[in-house]
Amino acid sequence: MSSGAETIFLVAAMAEFITGMLGNGFIVLVNCIDWVKSQKLSAADCILTSLALSRITLLWISLVDYFLMVLWPHFYAIDKLAKLIAIFWVLCNHLATWFATCLSIFYLFKIANFSHPCFAWLRRRTGKVLLVLLLGSLFFLILKLVLIDLFNGFWIKVDNIHERNSTWSPGVSETLYLNSLMVSNFIYVIPFLLSLSSLLLLFLSLMRHTSNVQMNSSSSDFRIEAHKRAMKIVLSFLLLFILHFSSVVLTGWCFLVVQKQQANLAVMLTWTIFPSGHSFILILGNSKLRQTALGLLRHLNCHLKKGET
Repeated sequence: MSSGAETIFLVAAMAEFITGMLGNGFIVLVNCIDWVKSQKLSAADCILTSLALSRITLLWISLVDYFLMVLWPHFYAIDKLAKLIAIFWVLCNHLATWFATCLSIFYLFKIANFSHPCFAWLRRRTGKVLLVLLLGSLFFLILKLVLIDLFNGFWIKVDNIHERNSTWSPGVSETLYLNSLMVSNFIYVIPFLLSLSSLLLLFLSLMRHTSNVQMNSSSSDFRIEAHKRAMKIVLSFLLLFILHFSSVVLTGWCFLVVQKQQANLAVMLTWTIFPSGHSFILILGNSKLRQTALGLLRHLNCHLKKGET
């Protein structure tokens, strides 16, 4: 790979890393300051803070992974180092995915309104429902970590073969890759379906609530805006999650089939779009974070204007 392409890749990776650290770091800082002042933290702020912390760690691991792949690729031949990076990446990615899923479900129970007794029962126990989801996700995390040994040894073997300019049976490599892909789909399809269900139920609740508002001749209703804001956050999570997961799948596919480092690294850059970009959507969708961010921007703008005079 040319040095120019490597430089462009690392600069782009650093830009995504800094962007993600600013967004997620802002969420953690604001909520921590609020927690110190009030000595309490709401359920939504607790989920947001946990999500931001997991994404900060994920961004650091991804950055280390990028630099190792470009500058010191031979380190991936070290079995223990490759396993360590894979374990931490899977752990942080798993936590970030499930915290975002819990946030979607939290918005559903907080904003949506259905008369069904099952929904009402779950709504009264929102905290317990979210706790059960997080504890249940540990089963899938353990399953993923156990399978890392199988799949990680496969990637190391492929990498060593590529270094020797050898070829491996396409049928064997694609079969092993498809097996790992099936496991990944099975593990991540559950949080995706839960968030998708939350989005659909929020939409149904919005339709019913809008109809009631029109029948009562109400000119405006804040719950309509709350529905729309929550739907935008959940929809953005789903779209970015699809992009994130597709990039992970395509990275392995490019490594096996295309066997060009340029294509592999280009696809890898989309990994961090999810943890970096979604943080700013969360800031805009949260009134406290949005007002704090606007106040900070106004303060910086005034400070810059004073510096120019």
